[in-house]
Amino acid sequence: MITAGRDLYDDPRFWEGYRRLRDSGAGINDAIEIPAMSRMLPPAAGAAVVDLGCGAGALARRLADAGAAQVLAVDSSQRMLALATPHPRVRYLHADLDELTLPARSADLVVSSLVLHYVADYPGLVRRVAHWLRPGGRFVFSIEHPICTAADPMTGWLQIGGGMVWPVDDYASEGPRTQNWIIEGVEKHHRRLTTLIGGLLDAGLELTGIDEPAPGPAALRSHPHLAAHLRRPPLLVLGARRGHADPADGEE
Repeated sequence: MITAGRDLYDDPRFWEGYRRLRDSGAGINDAIEIPAMSRMLPPAAGAAVVDLGCGAGALARRLADAGAAQVLAVDSSQRMLALATPHPRVRYLHADLDELTLPARSADLVVSSLVLHYVADYPGLVRRVAHWLRPGGRFVFSIEHPICTAADPMTGWLQIGGGMVWPVDDYASEGPRTQNWIIEGVEKHHRRLTTLIGGLLDAGLELTGIDEPAPGPAALRSHPHLAAHLRRPPLLVLGARRGHADPADGEE
């Protein structure tokens, strides 16, 4: 059985394991991803923000607390949205990111945290984001690093001889991958770094930042197991900006 990203967080088998992982604080979110996104994000004060794949809304609420005028927080999981804490400047919307449409030039900032590797049509979504952004607007997102998603299937660490290695294979072959993560048969999408950055440029956006974050000393002291992420980058964080010219053709 293969569980697509849009259905994953509503799967009760997955949800229980995911909840335990997040509650333990042992994952990469708190120690690596959130600090890296915070470094890449522009000031939120006064901004109209869209959060793609908001989950329970933690990033959306942080941006609202940082002064965003309004945040539209979108997720395909009813279960995650049911857990979201209300905020006076956050509006939650249940929608599939592959089908989401918004008005042109309606956002100053679009963000997404560890979601786009579940999206089937990355170039199409990026083109839509480019049209949602106002001139000068920013797009910042994190994604599983292509080194992590390359192998088909995504086997994770392998024991070779007396040590553990991370396999990088099938890198140039883009497309769906399956991974046993909490449950069997989780579907993700592998894309090369060239495709991820090229999709931004093809949509008429300007690249403003790139990061391959690793755990810092404090995180390693608290969670020594995170040292494995020093051997290969777990995440990629990209930032882009819409210029003042019209972006590439796409949905208005």
